[in-house]
Amino acid sequence: MTPNRKHERKQRREVRRASFLSNLRANFLTGMIVVAPVFFTAYLMWWFVGLIDSFVLPLVPARYQPQPYLGIDVKGYGVIVFLIFTVFVGSLAKGFLGRAVLQWAERIVDRMPIVRSVYNALKQIIETVLSQSSSSFEQACLVEYPRKGIWAVAFVSTDTKGEVLDKLPGDEPFVSVFLPTTPNPTSGFLLFVPKRDVIILDMDVEMAAKLVISAGLINPPGRSAPALADEADKVDPDK
Repeated sequence: MTPNRKHERKQRREVRRASFLSNLRANFLTGMIVVAPVFFTAYLMWWFVGLIDSFVLPLVPARYQPQPYLGIDVKGYGVIVFLIFTVFVGSLAKGFLGRAVLQWAERIVDRMPIVRSVYNALKQIIETVLSQSSSSFEQACLVEYPRKGIWAVAFVSTDTKGEVLDKLPGDEPFVSVFLPTTPNPTSGFLLFVPKRDVIILDMDVEMAAKLVISAGLINPPGRSAPALADEADKVDPDK
């Protein structure tokens, strides 16, 4: 075998090896994209169910637990008990007697300085999150933050009203927007911005939330940079 033929065979082997490693890496990354969200979602659900069980099961009498009869701990039994208990309490609270007991209990809580503040804050947050009648964010938008020339994704809450609007300078309308942080959109800033300085986006609130959480990796469909460049070329025929 000539030296040239040996060199060619060696090159082909190296190309096949590099191709195999490249395909292996691509398959691994694709598998991670598929498996990782499923794994972490299942893990968080399993952890959350165990957390509720650890709080609820000690309050359930032993004769009402499945462990003495089945010989094993039933994962999620505490969640079932919690759901049944919550539905039962909700049905009582909607009646006249339940409302009277709830009002009596809240009057007692209002007399406790520290407990009153914690209870009222938690109650307001939970009512805001779970209430079916409460209004959610209306639209996604762009606002200039933290300075001119830098744009951030925000959510329009409502038109600014009341004392805040009265204290703001000028007579132009303002809107209340929530500017979330990345990648945790549950924290952020409440901004009162002139309506003329807000750019309303066509994407829905859910898509805008994905954009924020993914730190810009998930983008809604729209005109790409090459498409914008082509449009600029059409406008300027000298280019």
